[in-house]
Amino acid sequence: MKKHHLIALAATCLLGTLARADEAEIRSKLPQRLPELPKVEDVRPSAMPGLYEVVVAGGEIVYTDEHGEYMIHGDLIQTKGQRNLTEERQAKLTQFDFNSLPLQDAVVWKAGTGKRRMAIFADPNCGYCKRLERDLQQLKDVTVYTFLIPILGGDSPQKAQNIWCSKNATQAYRDWMLDGVVPSRFMGMTCNSPLERNLTLARKLRVEATPALFFENGSRLRGAASVPELEKRLSGGKS
Repeated sequence: MKKHHLIALAATCLLGTLARADEAEIRSKLPQRLPELPKVEDVRPSAMPGLYEVVVAGGEIVYTDEHGEYMIHGDLIQTKGQRNLTEERQAKLTQFDFNSLPLQDAVVWKAGTGKRRMAIFADPNCGYCKRLERDLQQLKDVTVYTFLIPILGGDSPQKAQNIWCSKNATQAYRDWMLDGVVPSRFMGMTCNSPLERNLTLARKLRVEATPALFFENGSRLRGAASVPELEKRLSGGKS
């Protein structure tokens, strides 16, 4: 092996060793100094020299120096091409397989051919979810799967249970979300409700607020989205 190849290999090994040492220091120091910080799940050098990417529980990304002395909240932008590296990395971390979703646990409605599919995690008392549901009515040839997750407290669990256990869950859900018709109270003895399974699934997918939107191309959105953005995602595009 030529001498310059040996030097390059040695330099690479040294940099790797230093990086691992920095990562260990960051993992140790940040929780000590910032006990309110969610659990550190991953540490790696970022695209910017001297800056480390830290992924914490919940999928949030923050940045720090090699010694964990400083921390930065915000997006890392590559000026050449104006790439949002933080957004790209979060998209990669949260990518999922649409076909793996337990669609039988969702409230379903279809418009037109229904060939374009999306899934939503929603709380029946979520105002943004209601606004989104109204906007969804403008879409054509779409199937919408809504996983009810009562996370807002109050009567959300009872309302979600009443919707799912009604004779027509889809009609009950849409009557409530679009027209404000309160779902009838479920008076039966048993109802195989998926609400607990939906909450477990939401935690697995790092859903922390409603609405949360998932698309067939593996992308996702947090919060209500405009109709043009929904059309873009349903057509396979990503922001």
